[in-house]
Amino acid sequence: MKSDMTRIAPGKSEYARGKRPAVDCILCAIRDGDPQVADLKVFAAEGFYVTVNLYPFNPGHVMIVPERHVEHLLELSEEEALRLHRLQVLTLKVLEEVYQPGGFNVGYNVGPASGASIAHLHLQMVPRYPSEVGFFDVFSNARAIGEAPQETMRRLKDAFSRLARLP
Repeated sequence: MKSDMTRIAPGKSEYARGKRPAVDCILCAIRDGDPQVADLKVFAAEGFYVTVNLYPFNPGHVMIVPERHVEHLLELSEEEALRLHRLQVLTLKVLEEVYQPGGFNVGYNVGPASGASIAHLHLQMVPRYPSEVGFFDVFSNARAIGEAPQETMRRLKDAFSRLARLP
């Protein structure tokens, strides 16, 4: 099986080829409510927001984004880094409750050689499951994502509204 599996997500191949909204930064445009970009925000905390990935690897794939345009972890203050960590922990709790995954991939692509497609720091959080590979993956070298981003938004907004109030 090839390792460069195609993900089935409407618009993803065009996005990967460079067909993107005409904005300076997609994540800043989301922050600002620009109508050229999909607003998939599910939660906001001081200085950060959580958004569903428009082209998810798995259901529940989210990104935590600093509101301030920064491109490197070293640009965050210690206070911002602590707030980011707290939001990461809350987001893990939300994703655990909603999706019950077997694990997570959590990380950043920092710098031009990292593979990042957006030059704005964001923490990717991808729920992972023991049975992710199915017949579609094997026989067609593609993966079907079983949940639309709008459904992910609805589910996560509800969970954030409940869990964000916990002590």
